[in-house]
Amino acid sequence: MIFKNRKEAGEILAGKLLKLNSKDTIVLAVPRGGVPVGFEVARLLQVPLEPIMIKKIGHPANKEYAIGATSMDEFFIASQEHIPKEYIDAELVLIRKRLTEMYSKFMGQKKPTNLKGMNVILVDDGMATGHTMMATLHVLKKSLPNQIIVAIPVASNNAVKLVKTLANVVVCIYIPDEFYGVGSFYEDFDQLTDKEVIGFFNQ
Repeated sequence: MIFKNRKEAGEILAGKLLKLNSKDTIVLAVPRGGVPVGFEVARLLQVPLEPIMIKKIGHPANKEYAIGATSMDEFFIASQEHIPKEYIDAELVLIRKRLTEMYSKFMGQKKPTNLKGMNVILVDDGMATGHTMMATLHVLKKSLPNQIIVAIPVASNNAVKLVKTLANVVVCIYIPDEFYGVGSFYEDFDQLTDKEVIGFFNQ
């Protein structure tokens, strides 16, 4: 299955989510690629759309290896990681500064919604390994939402299995037998500019 673009993927995904009770529901989209998908889901379900501002915390010896993740106000560190507190504190300051700046760029003065008791639909344009989504879920759960629904157009089988261990519900349109990267399942997979992303949040 090949999606024409993220808009089409979002429309199909929304169709799979229409049966959900939209009361106290919000769509959180992963910038940047998840935003056009999340926009269509939020538009068709008639619920609010916001960006989810969470980034991984890299290992001091290898920044690409995630030891945890942080949002603008919550964070998660894997229990088996023995990293100096001073390093984590310094990384939290740096990453949260970047997240706050990015959120302000996308949303202006609007404060993030309090997610306690909310039904959260977490949207991205695809999942390869699921590890980034797992880190996001660990942090998101600290906001005490009622439930978290991960909604994805395409994902590897291993990613779906992994994310199902933490999300309340996983909705995925297409799980191919062989996964070659998210972009290979879209005709148009251009990278979005900040200006384009801001446009989705201002419609």
